[in-house]
Amino acid sequence: METLDAYIVAVDRGKLDATFTIMYGGDAVSVQRQRYLNLLRRMQLWSRCTRCVLVNAPGRAELGGNHTDHNNGVVLTAAVHFDCLAVAAITDDSSIRIRSEGFSKVVEINLKDLEPRAEEKGTSVALVRGVAHCFKAAGLNLGGFDACISGNVPVGSGLSSSAAFEVCLGQIFNQLYNDGRVPPLLLAQFGQRAENVYFGKPCGLMDQLASAAQGVLSIDFNDPVTPSMEEVDFDFDGTGYQLAVVDTGGDHADLTPDYAAIPDEMYRAAQVLGQDVARGLTMEQVLAAAPAIRKQAGDRGLLRIIHFIEESDRAKLQAEVLRQGDMTKFLSLVLESGDSSWRLLQNCIPVSAPLEQPIPLALTLTERFLCGQGAWRIQGGGFAGTIQVYVPTEKMAAYSHFMDGIFGPGSVVPLLVRKPGNEIITLG
Repeated sequence: METLDAYIVAVDRGKLDATFTIMYGGDAVSVQRQRYLNLLRRMQLWSRCTRCVLVNAPGRAELGGNHTDHNNGVVLTAAVHFDCLAVAAITDDSSIRIRSEGFSKVVEINLKDLEPRAEEKGTSVALVRGVAHCFKAAGLNLGGFDACISGNVPVGSGLSSSAAFEVCLGQIFNQLYNDGRVPPLLLAQFGQRAENVYFGKPCGLMDQLASAAQGVLSIDFNDPVTPSMEEVDFDFDGTGYQLAVVDTGGDHADLTPDYAAIPDEMYRAAQVLGQDVARGLTMEQVLAAAPAIRKQAGDRGLLRIIHFIEESDRAKLQAEVLRQGDMTKFLSLVLESGDSSWRLLQNCIPVSAPLEQPIPLALTLTERFLCGQGAWRIQGGGFAGTIQVYVPTEKMAAYSHFMDGIFGPGSVVPLLVRKPGNEIITLG
């Protein structure tokens, strides 16, 4: 661990600028330098501790495999430059105290009381308690700490701010009390369990795993307990395209039934063919059983399981073409994925609010503006929120201006892929 004073001096004198360039891009160095200084100084004013760790966990973008993880499929993900950043220090009691930027209330729990609380569902307190419980249940070390947190993952952007927060909490326990020995998969599993059991959201493991492992990852959930991961060595910076998301401003409230219906209908369709999940089914099997699937899971269930089979195979192919450096083929697969999500998966329009269609609008306007160049698709869970785009760099400024005029200033958010290696900031 380093002292708070040492971190402040290093950041103020630009000694971490090279690290910030790698993590956030050269244009963001001055902004990040000030962000880190603000965080460290808040900690200095609030906590009596002098020695600390500086950790972070990034958000993520799903590049392929839309709604495939929950049925043991394949996904392609990328960690991005937006992150949850924390400075944390060991205390001499059993309390965890966290101050988050922009919130006046201190989140506080006692490590002697780690059982789920119904009244905490949907709160950050639940996530803190849940992650701590996972460390204890796994027989790992844990103890009290003070922490200040700065999160810049845009909430509601589909970049998974919640997973970044969960993994960041795990990294604090990992670095303060476990010498950094806890592997990314376990940190991800702790975050998922905290979100499922304590927070009350039935998410899969993809978001947390992408945040914990970082880089561009091809993840195969054939074994959902221990999924296999392969890093895809690819640099989007040299392709002539800018990866970005467009925040349409759609409201995620009351969409849980829409999200839950997707895996449920796939499960029911798979059960017709004697399986609990869709993984392993072939298109021939599904089409042959189409009448029975329609009867048990409905027409939409049949369409959604067709999407799963093709989308899981497509996500695997996307990773292969990136390894080959074939951006043209990759973009064509992105367009296929987007078309499948719209027509087959049907997660672009919320059933409860059919007149509100910001996702189809954003996709349609992007298609018209780019005129066959680049690619576009739904981002993440769907129904509201964001779309993902690959815009030719020479058109990026004009595209941003156009879409900002429709969805509001700052709606187009460029993304930088975060490679692993800087989740712990050191001065050595």
